[in-house]
Amino acid sequence: MEQKKRILTGDRTTGRLHLGHYVGSLQSRVALQNDYDTFILLADIQALTTHFEKPELIHDSIYQVAIDNLSVGLDPEKVTILQQSQITAIAELTEFYSLLVSVNTLRHNPTIKTEAKAYGYDDLSFGFLGYPVSQSADITFCKADLVPVGEDQLPHMELTRKIVRRFNELYGASLPEPQAMLSKCSRLVGLDGNAKMGKSLGNALYLSDDAATVEAKVKRALTDTTRISVKDPGHPDVCVVSKYHEIFNPTEHANICEMCKSASIGCVACKKQLAAVLNGLLDPFREKRAYYESHLGEVRDIIMAGSAKANLIGNETMREVKEAMHIAL
Repeated sequence: MEQKKRILTGDRTTGRLHLGHYVGSLQSRVALQNDYDTFILLADIQALTTHFEKPELIHDSIYQVAIDNLSVGLDPEKVTILQQSQITAIAELTEFYSLLVSVNTLRHNPTIKTEAKAYGYDDLSFGFLGYPVSQSADITFCKADLVPVGEDQLPHMELTRKIVRRFNELYGASLPEPQAMLSKCSRLVGLDGNAKMGKSLGNALYLSDDAATVEAKVKRALTDTTRISVKDPGHPDVCVVSKYHEIFNPTEHANICEMCKSASIGCVACKKQLAAVLNGLLDPFREKRAYYESHLGEVRDIIMAGSAKANLIGNETMREVKEAMHIAL
C-alpha cells in the first residue's frame, strides 16, 4: 500500500477559532483527513511570541483550539493533534536552523513586517523575529510533505525550503523540501466589513458562539449603507451579509441578490435568513463541543497521545540530523 503523504498544519493558541478559520482551513482539514497523514499543531510557542504576558489565555486556548478542531469533524483516530511546546525536536531544530538565517532576512520577511505593524512592535523580540525559523522546525521535524497555506504565508514556506536546502548542502542530510498546498478558500471578511475576520478586531463569529449570539452578531453586520429604507433598491456587491450568503448559502445567493436589488427583501429579513443558515451549520459543531467540554480529560489525552507520537517521529529525525552534523556521540 502506498504511504500517505504527510500534512502539517495548525493554529496559534491565542483564543477560540472563528468562521474565518473554518472557511480558510478547518473545512479543508476535515476533507483531507482520510487521504493524508495529518498533523494538527497547537502552536503555543508561536502564540507566546505575541501573548507571553497572558499565560492563562495560552493554557485555556490549547484546550479550546483542540476542541474547535474536534468539533468540526476532525477524527482523533485519523489525525494527530499535538502541542508545539511538548515536541523537543522543534526546539532543537529551531536552534540549528537559526544559524543558517540572517537577521536581515527575517527583518525583510513581508509577513513579519505586516504583523509587527499590526501589533505596534518597533523593537522586535528575538522570539517574534525568529518565529518563521520555528515554523520551519514545525514543518520539518516530522518531515511533512505538504503544508496548507494562504498566499500571505508563502514567504514562510519559501524560507523553510531555503533552510532545508542549505542544511542538506552543508551536512549531506536528506530532509525533504516541503511543498505549499495553497488554500483555494477565499478569506472571510469581518462582520464590520474589515477585509479580515480576526480575534482582536471584534468582528468575528466564533465556532463556539451560541445561536442567540450568532443572531445578535449577524443583526449588527454591515450592509449597504446607502440603503435607507426597505423600499430602496440595495447593492449586494457592497454588503457583508451578501458575501456571507454567497459562501454559506450559495443555492439561495443569486435569488437573494435579485430580491435585494428590486427591494423585495429588506436587510432585517436577509439577516434572519443568514443567521438561520449559520446556526444550521454550527449546530452539529455545538453538539460535539458540548461533549468535549464536559470531557476535558479526554481532550488532554488526545493532545498528550498526539504529542507522544510526534516526539517519537521527531526523535528519529533528530538522530538523523545529529549524525549528519557529526555531533552524535
